[in-house]
Amino acid sequence: MSAFVMVIDDSLVIRKILETCLHRAGYEVKSFPDGVEALCWLNTTEAHIPDLVVVDLGLPKLDGYQVIQQIKARPALEHTRLVILSRRDGVLDRLKGRLVGAQAYVTKPFKTDRLLAVIQSSLENAVPGTEGARGQGKQELVSSEGTVRTHASAEGFPLRSISHR
Repeated sequence: MSAFVMVIDDSLVIRKILETCLHRAGYEVKSFPDGVEALCWLNTTEAHIPDLVVVDLGLPKLDGYQVIQQIKARPALEHTRLVILSRRDGVLDRLKGRLVGAQAYVTKPFKTDRLLAVIQSSLENAVPGTEGARGQGKQELVSSEGTVRTHASAEGFPLRSISHR
């Protein structure tokens, strides 16, 4: 059975490129123009749990971070891997993506072979019942969060402004 990938991006062109390249790579794909529509579909009887979600940050209605938080809040989706695909390339954007639960961050413009490699790697690290990549990611997150807290305090940035906790 092929992995099921959900794509959430407001750009029709990006959605079509991803659908085409993912189908050619053997994945089952369903795409949505915004997070609200994707989350609503997940509540329908025809929905099935995605193995991985590719989500843009600059979405209408709910931004990508909020969509990821909503996905992570659902127990049925706890093993779903998340990849951010965004034009935002800042260190804080990448860190915030990790803090909300994304396993990878790819910037636009992107090469489809690079994105496919990131998706494949994320799926390979998603074997239920193993702690391998998940445990390591958690340690990196704790370490990164401590570093951000230290630097944010030293620079006078309120940490609440970069995290939706």
